[in-house]
Amino acid sequence: MDHLVASLADGLLLGFVYGLAAMGLTIIFGVMDVVNLAHGPLIALGMFGILLLAGASGAGLHPYVALIVVAFIGLAFGFIIYFIAVHRILEAPHLSSLLSTFSINMMIIGVGTAVFTTSPQNVEFSLGSVQIGSVTLLGTRLVAALIALSVTGLLYLFLYRTPPGKAIRAVANNRAAAELMGIPATQTLALSFGIGSMLAMLSGGLIATFFSFNILSGGIYELKSFVIVVLGGLGNPTGALLGGLILGAIEGIVPTFMPVSWVPVIEFLLFVIIMVVRPSGLLGER
Repeated sequence: MDHLVASLADGLLLGFVYGLAAMGLTIIFGVMDVVNLAHGPLIALGMFGILLLAGASGAGLHPYVALIVVAFIGLAFGFIIYFIAVHRILEAPHLSSLLSTFSINMMIIGVGTAVFTTSPQNVEFSLGSVQIGSVTLLGTRLVAALIALSVTGLLYLFLYRTPPGKAIRAVANNRAAAELMGIPATQTLALSFGIGSMLAMLSGGLIATFFSFNILSGGIYELKSFVIVVLGGLGNPTGALLGGLILGAIEGIVPTFMPVSWVPVIEFLLFVIIMVVRPSGLLGER
């Protein structure tokens, strides 16, 4: 039982970071109805951003200071991707946006492979552990969960308490009506894509503090993000956090009863069940 509780706690901490990654995907979809297939490479870029800024040996910036820099880089990179690959095909069939963002996916992976190779990398960083009763929690995972939760809170305040956030919600609800009210839709959509990219790179930076990675690692977390947004409901940031916790709990509990290789099987089985039983997700509208 102690082992089960410890595994569940560890999985839930990881689930907060998964939820943060999925929020980036679901915000872009919710605002502009675009499935961003460059989401995985952006997560990987966040990992390498921490590696380069903090240094492979722990020299340079503190990893959490580097995370702030990575966030701003992600925001700027999201603007660039939006205007290059997304803006002109917003009104085109969905296949166009899929192919466009997939092209960005392949370009990032191609350049990243040439520069970084596919050898595993890791950030030498540790915060020790925290003992709570019989449960031992890694400090890096605990801090990552707290940061993910804080970013979620800040995102909520931004969307519901600031003019740019309200503009994003208005454009997501009815773009044509928002433009008639004087809201600059193009800038608002670019900001939305920038925020989604920033969240992806933030989650990658957090993951890099406790897992090894390479340029292809983002694809794993992109698939997890798709499962999470379907669980929570497409376009629902709160649902993304809930879906992340569910996925994290599964990853924590399943290995205590069966081989760890069954974890993705269970995750995608859950994905199929939700798609059949409730396609709108747990918190989505019916």
